[in-house]
Amino acid sequence: MGSRLYVGLSYEQVVHRYAQNVSSTCLMRLQNYADAEDCFQNTFLKLYKSSPDFHSESHLKAWLLRVAINECKNCIRDNRRQIPLDTIVDKPAPSAEDDVDLSWALMQLEGDYREVVYLYYVERMKVKEIAKVLGKNPNTVKTLLHRGREKLKRIYGGESR
Repeated sequence: MGSRLYVGLSYEQVVHRYAQNVSSTCLMRLQNYADAEDCFQNTFLKLYKSSPDFHSESHLKAWLLRVAINECKNCIRDNRRQIPLDTIVDKPAPSAEDDVDLSWALMQLEGDYREVVYLYYVERMKVKEIAKVLGKNPNTVKTLLHRGREKLKRIYGGESR
């Protein structure tokens, strides 16, 4: 098989460029390193096997994140006996002198809120892009984003409703 290109990038370049995005998405969704690694590998394996055509790098990134999220959903569905990370590791409380630790706060949110807030703030995706990646209505994404922000405020002791 010849060297396949994805919007001008080799497979290895795609993995190198988007490894952090995919692994962070999997870890935020699953809160379990071993399962996140499996979903990470499955995501890039699907890219290699299916070799879809992409119009742009943003299309490639959105496809990878969508596949990663679907892999995570499959993992959760197939592994109902999952042990939550917080039962194994004590959660560090944020301190006033530390910088705001977004990853700690995101781990406190429920799955749907965590996904939307992560994609919006960390991956810098727009609401319409998030809606497309998650297969949700843009208004639903806006609602989840708003509620996720409110929950983050309560986690950090900000104003509450």
